[in-house]
Amino acid sequence: MREPDMQKLDALVGRLIGDVGAAVSGVLVTLGDHLGLFKAMADGTPMTPAELADKVGVKERYVREWLSAQAAADYVSYDDKTERFYLTPEQAMVFAEESSPAFFNGAFDVVQSMWLDEPKIANAFKTGSGFGWHEHSACLFRGTERFFRPGYNSHLITEWIPALNGMHEKLQAGAAVADVGCGHGASTILMAQAYPNSTFFGFDYHLPSIERARAAAKQAGVDTRITFEQASAKDFPAVGYDLVAMFDCLHDMGDPVGAGKHVKESLADDGTWMIVEPFAHDCLKDNLNPVGRVFYGASTMICTPASLSQEVGLGLGAQAGELKLRKVAMDAGYSHFRKATETPFNMVFEVRA
Repeated sequence: MREPDMQKLDALVGRLIGDVGAAVSGVLVTLGDHLGLFKAMADGTPMTPAELADKVGVKERYVREWLSAQAAADYVSYDDKTERFYLTPEQAMVFAEESSPAFFNGAFDVVQSMWLDEPKIANAFKTGSGFGWHEHSACLFRGTERFFRPGYNSHLITEWIPALNGMHEKLQAGAAVADVGCGHGASTILMAQAYPNSTFFGFDYHLPSIERARAAAKQAGVDTRITFEQASAKDFPAVGYDLVAMFDCLHDMGDPVGAGKHVKESLADDGTWMIVEPFAHDCLKDNLNPVGRVFYGASTMICTPASLSQEVGLGLGAQAGELKLRKVAMDAGYSHFRKATETPFNMVFEVRA
């Protein structure tokens, strides 16, 4: 056995302590989110554990320990003089305000599903059989919506759609839009709210997500202009859409080329396929960073198993990068492929026949 460099070993152990602390804190974020502890602190009023417990309707001794752990993580602030805990405006945006562009609790719902489903993914590793999106624990579906929705709220209407040539004007005038792989419908509902003259169709193969999307559309008051139906990316109705959008889902598909061919058949003559995918460079070494760490981890536990469970099983993964995505579009018969815009977490492509 080679002799370790003790300084490097100490540094690695130090990082692992931080990582274990982050994992433990993540569980506590989910706990506090589900109990309503963060929302009860949203206004920034300093509170004792007893005051917070009374406000939420839980037991003080548990809240005291939870607050202490969250303060150690710097997720909650503590005033030693008054022995009270509070949220700063920044902490409230991240943990208590669902509409905030920085809201992060959904990410921990997704991570919870990874822990719960780990034995099933281990079996997929052994058999190569894959593991379908619909087979995951339900917290994945809820968490995915809550994790991606802040980004869509911040960028979809103001940046992504305007980056597509002429699309903003089409949608303002009145267009037909298909949101394929719509999940709980967060992106579809946002577009319907922004473009009242247009008609929207949301498709997903996961029926419980479609049912949740229908309820969300009704709650948002746009259910008369959105039709949510159960369908896959290769068999949704092809009726001449001006825009077909896929948000963070193309890489999950077993046959993204086949899906692209079906999109091509479903577009109007001057229609656009908008592909939104997790941000990634083309070379592995350039993705070895905090964002890549999150996306490769999610890809290992969720995205790649989902693709491998389907026909073809291309297994693009959540860090496919522009070149692989371009090849998918070209293989599907398109001649125009352009990166329209990007954020630190997403790439947006404009694809046309």
